[in-house]
Formats: sequence, C-alpha cells, structure tokens
Amino acid sequence: MTPLRRPRAFALGALLFLQLSIPMSNAAERDFSETLDRLWDFAAPAVSESRFRAELAKHPSGSREARETTTQIARTLGLQRKFSEADVTLDTLKKDVDEPPRIRVRYLLERGRVRNSSGNPADAVPLFKKAVDFAAKDALPGADFYRVDALHMLGIAAPADERLRWNLEALAVADASNDARARGWRAPLLHNIGWTYHDRGDYVTALDYWQKALAAREGAGEQAKTRIAKWTVARGLRSLNRLDEAEKIQRELIVENEKNKAPDGFVFEELAEIALARNDSHAAKEWAAKAYAYLNNDIWIAANEKARLERLARIGGIATE
Repeated sequence: MTPLRRPRAFALGALLFLQLSIPMSNAAERDFSETLDRLWDFAAPAVSESRFRAELAKHPSGSREARETTTQIARTLGLQRKFSEADVTLDTLKKDVDEPPRIRVRYLLERGRVRNSSGNPADAVPLFKKAVDFAAKDALPGADFYRVDALHMLGIAAPADERLRWNLEALAVADASNDARARGWRAPLLHNIGWTYHDRGDYVTALDYWQKALAAREGAGEQAKTRIAKWTVARGLRSLNRLDEAEKIQRELIVENEKNKAPDGFVFEELAEIALARNDSHAAKEWAAKAYAYLNNDIWIAANEKARLERLARIGGIATE
C-alpha cells in the first residue's frame, strides 16, 4: 500500500510544493526571472494566472520577457489541471525558445511538468533532462535555481530506482551554489530525499532527512512550511511505531493551525491512522470524518488519490453516494 503523505510541493510543481519561500536578491541585482517568480501564489494558481497575463501585456510580443512570462502562464494552467490549454500555450513558443537559454530551460520545465502532472512521467523525464543540459548553458543570473529545479523534477518523475540519485545531485548543486535562491532548495530536497528512503522502507534514514528539513525550515523562519515539516517528522515517527511522539506533534499542529486559521485535513488523517494503529476505531472514526471534510475539497487529492478519500469515508462512516 502506498504510504500516506501530503502531496509533494515539489510534485505539484511543485509544489510544490511544491511553493518555496526562496530568498530574493537585492532589487538592483534581480534578473527578470526572479522578478517574475515573485508573482507566484502556488496556493492560488488562477490568481497567479491573472497576474502573469497582466505582466504579459506589459511586454512586446516576442521579447524575452513575454516569452518567459508565457511559460509561467502555462504552469498556472497545469496546476489548474487544464493540461490541453497549457500545451497550447507552450506551443506558441516552440519556434522561439532558443535564446536566451533561460527561455528554453523554462519551456522544457513547464512542458515536462504538464506531462508529469497529467500522468505521463515517462514522457516528462527526457524534457527535464534537456532542461538540466540547457541550464548549464544559461549565463543569466540565477541559472543554478532552474538547474536545481530540473534535477528535483527528475527526482520526482524518474523511475523509482533513479530518484535518489537525481535528488542527491540536486542537493549537491544547491549546496555548492553562490545563489541564495538555489540554496533555498535545500529544505524541499531534504524532504523529497526522505520520502525516497521512506518508500524503500528505510524509515530511520527517512526520519533523519526529515528532521534536517525541519531544521532548515525553522532556520529560514518559514512558519507554514515548518508546520508541514513537523507533520512529516511525525509521519516518520508513526512508521517507526513511535505513536506517542507522533500523536504529540500532530496535536500540537492542530493548535498551531487553529491559531493561524489554517486547519489541515492531513493532520486529522494522521491522527486517524495513529488511532487505527492502536486499534481505537472510535477515535479513528472521528478523526477520519474531520479529515474527509477537508481533503474531499482538495483538487489534487480528488484527482490523484480517490481511493484514499474513499478509505477515509469508510473509516469515518461517511456515505459518499
């Protein structure tokens, strides 16, 4: 059975979420790519689409700025699961993406993300590999950021036995970079590497990476992402049957999330799983019902993990028909 997890930021485009709070350079040093990325709200892709379309209207057709902005419009469409529209948008760039290499890199990244998110990772992998190659030719500021992005996507889309290698290469590039945004990939990469070990059944190593990811999030002062990192550490503790520790963290997260007006269905789901591990069906039913109420409205979960929702409904005693 696939281990329960939050959708990776980084698998949503991460999301991810993957969804990074990457340090920004001084305005005087900021390349257009970095300025463009500041328009993103990954939790609201439709809002981001409107921002990018407004940005596109500011630039002459065929300019570097217009072409690069178009790649991000395609990304917003992919996150809204409008895959055909995303492809059509990228098709407008097919003959005009070679110079500067940054345009080719971002075009390949978004074409690959559309393939991966629409359920065709095998078609996405060659695109991400090409993006890595073109990133090596990119002389614009911030090239390492997009090189790591492409490597990290290979760590998600590649066959399972290759993912660790790609993630470790991405982490090495991030750690060696002089670019603050590239170094900002460290926490999400540690998170993803942890999941790779967890998928292999090596829960001790997974927990070690997740604890490092948590430390990185705390060090960056990223409160929302720190809460996700705590959730993941607790998830690792549950796999190690350290149920009391896992429950303590999840219950603390309920308090933190309420304080921030950000209730989290994944926390309730984990508490249901902890209750099941203790053979406490009554508590499991209550937590599963709460989890279902939130996760049933999650577009990614509904599209990709229908069986997970159905299981929560069964545990929670919820009629879905």
